[in-house]
Amino acid sequence: MKGSTVYQSIQKRGLHLGLLPEMAAAVNPSTPITLDHDLDALPQAGRRLTVAEFARAVDDLAARLWAAGVRPDEHIVVHKSHNADIWMLGAAASRIGAVPVMLSPALDAATVTALIQRVGRPSLLTDTAKLDAGLAAHPLADLTRRVLVVAGERPGTTSLAGLAGSPRVRPVVRPLDEAAVITHTSGTTGLPKLVVHTPRTQGIRLLPQWRLLKLMRKKDPVAIHIPFVHSRMVAAMSLALLKELPVLLLRESDPDTVAEQFLTHRPGFVEALPNSLMDWEDLSADPRKPFASVKVFSSTFDAIHPRTMSRLLNASDRQGALFFQIYGQSEVGPAVGRAYFRNSAHKANGRCVGWAMPAGAARVRVTSRDGRPPSAHNPGFIEVAWDGLAKTYFAEQDRYDTNRNGDWWRTGDVGYRTRLGCLHMLDREVDMIAGVRSSLEVEDVVLGRLSELSELVVVPGPGDEPVPVICTTDDAPLDIARWRAAVTDFPQLADPVQIPQAELPRTATLKVQRIALARHLQERLADTA
Repeated sequence: MKGSTVYQSIQKRGLHLGLLPEMAAAVNPSTPITLDHDLDALPQAGRRLTVAEFARAVDDLAARLWAAGVRPDEHIVVHKSHNADIWMLGAAASRIGAVPVMLSPALDAATVTALIQRVGRPSLLTDTAKLDAGLAAHPLADLTRRVLVVAGERPGTTSLAGLAGSPRVRPVVRPLDEAAVITHTSGTTGLPKLVVHTPRTQGIRLLPQWRLLKLMRKKDPVAIHIPFVHSRMVAAMSLALLKELPVLLLRESDPDTVAEQFLTHRPGFVEALPNSLMDWEDLSADPRKPFASVKVFSSTFDAIHPRTMSRLLNASDRQGALFFQIYGQSEVGPAVGRAYFRNSAHKANGRCVGWAMPAGAARVRVTSRDGRPPSAHNPGFIEVAWDGLAKTYFAEQDRYDTNRNGDWWRTGDVGYRTRLGCLHMLDREVDMIAGVRSSLEVEDVVLGRLSELSELVVVPGPGDEPVPVICTTDDAPLDIARWRAAVTDFPQLADPVQIPQAELPRTATLKVQRIALARHLQERLADTA
């Protein structure tokens, strides 16, 4: 079976996570999947599997879930330690017709408990580490139908390890427009929202990057470093496996560890979080050249700085290497995209996030916030429309409806479009600061001028003045003279506040939680006043 044939079937019948490993094995059973870690749920599997072995492992886990009592139409919260088996367990739950609710390992126990309550007595699939770290202190027996652990033993739980060898179960296919997988938003403004995806919406979202992967003329490995619980992970794995591309699944983000993996496996395509790519920038100067083999860098989660793109592209030895940025969010999937090249990335306008993608992809518009036409000096609301929009927020339909206007979804971002149609995203609406056209623009420019900065975030201070919060490489003291020379274009900025990078509050996808950072900053400045 050819990948293109399977892809066409997905476009008609939707993407069913539980069937994907089996479908990929039908395309090419020998496609390799390599891990940089062992699987908690399947420790004997090792770190290198073929797609056929991967599919059998998911089938085995599905049989164990069935033996544990999980049934079609049930919700099962998957929340365990950071590991690729999270994705496999989600696929296993989907395979027996259950609806996996994928919660990030980065969420604290109180947040997880609140989201479990929102779902309404689901099964919980976790591990002993999460239970011992605080989850067990909550009344799980009252909040859940059952508690399963991937291995080990704890009172009141069922261990999947003890169910190995359970009879296999025929797959159950979810209806095309019913909930198939539930993920969550980043939670930058409070308790995360639970985003409901259907087989139809998941299948449609593959279209833009299916075309991007046609640039891969060789069967180069695809390195994936994104959260295993994220909706983007479903698309990334689907695209790579159906294209018969070897996959390198990375859990570790430490630059030295990543360099070793890249030197060993030589990926041609890298998809990673923007902040991870930023952390890996210094590897561009590594004499071993870990990025030499990369033809395409890709990121879809957050703003990516021109400095980061330029450094990575210049570290590649591949002719025509490019950085493809996709602008979107969990609720809409990929909305617009843009390619950056080695000779121009350093001088690119980082706020230009791209153009509408080919026919069948999302439509984008910018609507007025104040009755005046949107422009560079009067940004409007960015809205997206297509069949790939998420179905709803689980148990928060009113909240979903607030952002939905017919076919159009309001993203919460503000920006404008140029005469040539390029979408410029300036800021989240909730992050706008009076007197600053775009905090993200300031950050792009200043990071490009000061190589010693590892992070820069502009947030409102106690008097709503724009305060730059900075982090430096190895937390070295900031050179104030260099700083002042770099920010002459932005006289409205207050004096910088330097903090260790480890103190930045982040979401599960490593975005800086700007509201939490602003609150922390205001408390800190108030204490020193």
